[in-house]
Amino acid sequence: MWEWEAKEAKGVFVIVHGANEYHVRYKWLIEKLNNSGFHVVMGDLPGHGVNPISQGHIHSFSEYVNTVEKWYERSVQFHLPIFILGHSMGGLVVIQTMLKKKFNVCAVILSSPCLGLTNPPSRLKHCSAYLIHKIHPKFRLPTNLAEGTRCKEMIQRDDNDPHLVKKVSVRWYFELTNAMESSHHEVSNFPNVPVLVLQGGNDLIVDKSAVIQWFNQLKNTEKYYKEWPGLYHEVFNEPEKEKVFRVTKAFTEMHLK
Repeated sequence: MWEWEAKEAKGVFVIVHGANEYHVRYKWLIEKLNNSGFHVVMGDLPGHGVNPISQGHIHSFSEYVNTVEKWYERSVQFHLPIFILGHSMGGLVVIQTMLKKKFNVCAVILSSPCLGLTNPPSRLKHCSAYLIHKIHPKFRLPTNLAEGTRCKEMIQRDDNDPHLVKKVSVRWYFELTNAMESSHHEVSNFPNVPVLVLQGGNDLIVDKSAVIQWFNQLKNTEKYYKEWPGLYHEVFNEPEKEKVFRVTKAFTEMHLK
């Protein structure tokens, strides 16, 4: 867990990163939030980061939920309004965490939340993975993810980063799919807090139609969906990221309590 403190803070953000990545990829966003008057609390999810116990593997999705709970408990100690932001799988983790823990937050921000995959494994691969899962749940397969951003600097940075997860276990895959299904089935139980969904219009990783379906079923009094045509999956790493941040900041300041 790490903390980045603003000089004159008016709130605190808990950030939850996506699959295969870790906290260092959020340097720009953390600096923008600090400069806007927000502390940031963030860490690396189990199986991710520089020295994970078991890279690309979890026994249960609850490991992610319990980890984020620790970050939230630290954010409470600032005694400031709390916002929680999750990107991609981190968005799915936030959804599952709010369903199970119901944190006292001012608002939830979801960046291209992983509620469906653009190119899920074929039925044959899915069945093969299921059989492998029964015998060897830690068996790892390449992720083969599509491009997440059009930003050349970020692409070059990732090419030189040995700590990004390149393979995930079959157990991880089934825990992810179960969490996606659960999030859709339990959408009516999501806490009634303001929600902002930020979605890239040309997302090559997350199926935006699944995101829209979940959003439309959400019964929250305040909910906002903002899609940027042409943007890829990582809206906070795209060339238009300043525009994305301005929307995020305006939403956040509107819900400061």
